[in-house]
Amino acid sequence: MRMPERVRVVEVGPRDGLQNESTQVPVAVKVELIERLAKAGLPAVEAGAFVSPKWVPQMADSAEVFRTLQKRLGVTYPALIPNLRGLEAAIAAGVNEIAVFVSASEGFSLKNIACSRAESLARLRDVFDLAITRGIRVRGYVSCIAGCPYDGDVPPAEVAAMAHELLVMGCYEISLGDTIGVGTARQIRNLISQVATTIPRERIAMHFHDTYGQGIANVLASLEEGIAVFDSSVAGLGGCPYAPGASGNIATEDLLYLLHGLEISTGVDLEAIAETGDWISRLLGRHNESRAGRAVLARRHSGGQDGR
Repeated sequence: MRMPERVRVVEVGPRDGLQNESTQVPVAVKVELIERLAKAGLPAVEAGAFVSPKWVPQMADSAEVFRTLQKRLGVTYPALIPNLRGLEAAIAAGVNEIAVFVSASEGFSLKNIACSRAESLARLRDVFDLAITRGIRVRGYVSCIAGCPYDGDVPPAEVAAMAHELLVMGCYEISLGDTIGVGTARQIRNLISQVATTIPRERIAMHFHDTYGQGIANVLASLEEGIAVFDSSVAGLGGCPYAPGASGNIATEDLLYLLHGLEISTGVDLEAIAETGDWISRLLGRHNESRAGRAVLARRHSGGQDGR
């Protein structure tokens, strides 16, 4: 199967990344981060989540973020929502694209959102009804596609079943997430092949965490399976509070370096993303997890050219 000539990168750092920070990040910083990422050419920047502040306090100010944000033409700014109440709050804040989520594993669903997989799907029906009525696009996430911290191995058939349910309900795209970062290239290829029996490849996105250092290898495997949409997080921000040991998402800088090296078009400025990754890492007082980002800046500061 031919690799895609162009890839759409969905930036999840402002939501999936920042939600794990222990210290509250000011609205002004969140807004600047989102605007810098959009200016660098990213076509989609997940900007917040309308979830319970009790469980995810870092996202409690998402409404203010959306109201403050200066949106760029051609860029989408989805928000994660768990239920009808979250969607109503998102609509009030001017959100026009949302992301919903389910788990491929029963154990993770029970621990993460305190309901079974079947119950999680049932809860989303009202969300889809209102979103469709309001003309709001819906993207779907399926978590724990390669393994679960509670149930262990997750059969590909379970992933395919949950992804298909989201597609039928109205998602325009399904992002398959290796939440705890245990997947390997062969496993991911097999998974995509099975999911693609019920969902067209052009409607599948991949979302990798880098716990075992396999994230970029899994991107390459996915590209070889014809996947053309990937989620990533600037500077590798993120993790999962309900998945012990899970590290952050693959870094947007590392993803771009791979894609550009393969001569796959993204429309994204790698140097601008590297600068943003360095900026937000310093501001948060955390290590920049992007090896490509650190290398790009080091080479530039030394006067070299990196050719990407």
